[in-house]
Amino acid sequence: MSEKKLAGLWIDQTKAVVVKNHDAQNAFKFFLCSPVKAVIQHGNSSENAGNNAEQTNKAKFFKEVEHLLTNSEEVYITGPGTMQEELKKHLEETAQFKNLKVKLGTDQKMSDEQFLEEVKKHYNA
Repeated sequence: MSEKKLAGLWIDQTKAVVVKNHDAQNAFKFFLCSPVKAVIQHGNSSENAGNNAEQTNKAKFFKEVEHLLTNSEEVYITGPGTMQEELKKHLEETAQFKNLKVKLGTDQKMSDEQFLEEVKKHYNA
């Protein structure tokens, strides 16, 4: 088992599932964290207000994900669409994560347990 603090993240527009092999200090076996749900804004008065709300909600969503990735040395980010690229860019622009090694993948929806197995396979754990 690696002593490195590793994480895996499946993300789309509505939720993020984080798997990691460490808590605050120790590296041990991979486990699932509670999923992070994104806030979806409905019914805005204008397109501009809707766009602003969407950007604010995405920033909040990424902050919650960041919290789960704290102390990770490597992260594997996957999911459908482009959210993984957006999150990678966000992490690269965040001082706390500038040394984080990020690998991207593409996966369709899977159960949390399937994703846990996918992360273990990715890291040969």
